[in-house]
Amino acid sequence: MLINIVDVEATCWEGEPPPGQVNEIIEIGICVLDTKTGAITPPQSLMVRPELSQVSPFCTELTGIRADDVSDGLLFSEACSKLVTEFDVKNRIWLSWGDYDRKQFTRDCEHKQVGYPFGSEHINGKALHAQLTGRGKQMGMARALEAYGMRLEGRHHRGADDAHNIARIVARLMADHGPAILGERSSVAG
Repeated sequence: MLINIVDVEATCWEGEPPPGQVNEIIEIGICVLDTKTGAITPPQSLMVRPELSQVSPFCTELTGIRADDVSDGLLFSEACSKLVTEFDVKNRIWLSWGDYDRKQFTRDCEHKQVGYPFGSEHINGKALHAQLTGRGKQMGMARALEAYGMRLEGRHHRGADDAHNIARIVARLMADHGPAILGERSSVAG
C-alpha cells in the first residue's frame, strides 16, 4: 500500500494576522511511503502563491520561505489538481504530523472555494506515534526523531523536508509494530 505523507507551511505572523489577511498554505511538502517495503520517495515541494495574505518577515524567519519564493507559485487550485493527478490523493490514505495540515487544507478549500482534494482517510501521525509508543503525550516531529536517535534532515518548517522526516518516523513505527498499524486507523483518524 502507498500512503502520502504531507506537511504544509502557511503564512503566519508573530501574533494575530494583519487586518484582512488569513493563514493560507504557501508550501505543500509530500512524499510517498510504501508500507510493504518502507521505501520513501524523494520529497517534493509544491510552492503555492498566497491569494489572501502576504509572507511576513516572521514567516520567512520560521520557514525560510520568502515572498519571492511563492510569487510565481501555483494557485491553490492548481496545487490541489496536481496532488490529485500526480499523487492519487483521492484514493490513498494520507498522513500528517498532527491535525493542523488537514484543518488548514479544509480552511483553504473553504476560503478559495476549491474542492477538497483528499479522500476521507487521514491519519494523525502524532497521535499514532503517541499511541504506539505508549508515551501518552503527543510530541513534535523533531522530538520524535530525537527519541529514535535520528537527526532531523533538511530544514525544520519546510514542507518537503518535514514530510520526509515524518515518513522516516512512520517507517520506523512500521518496523517496530508492523505495517498493519496504518490499517488500524479508527483511533488515530483525524
